[in-house]
Amino acid sequence: MVSGIAMAQVDNNSEIFKTLKAKDSILFKIGFNKCEVDKSAELMFVDLEFYHDKGGVTNSKEAFVKIMKTGLCRPNNPEKTYRFLVEGSLEVFPLYNNGELYGALQNGKHFFSPNELMTYEKTDNYALFSHLWIIENKAWKLKRVISYNHVSKEITKQ
Repeated sequence: MVSGIAMAQVDNNSEIFKTLKAKDSILFKIGFNKCEVDKSAELMFVDLEFYHDKGGVTNSKEAFVKIMKTGLCRPNNPEKTYRFLVEGSLEVFPLYNNGELYGALQNGKHFFSPNELMTYEKTDNYALFSHLWIIENKAWKLKRVISYNHVSKEITKQ
């Protein structure tokens, strides 16, 4: 039987939206862009699963951190890439179990650039992402990541 209660995307000014947007910043502005991978890893479950349409599947936080440290964030990487969230693209959908919040699905669009100061208007390297956040001991932690539709053209809003 399907419940008559429908849960929709939360408002951008809600506490849950602001919290998960801040977590996105830790993951990417600090972990990905500044290569402080251990700081972003604190937000992840040990059994993190990361699904990437070009890079395959990573089955643990440990493996993900290793890939980041030996790949994108290796010292003096001439192919360093920076990630930027497409403004206004972030969506958060809360998940409840019998009326109790236990997690949320966060979707968005992002773009990548070899230029740390790249702006949205000057790039053509886009992708979509979905993050499954679960609350554990009153803290939000990243459980699953799907990064997909990596294209070299702008993703249009639907």
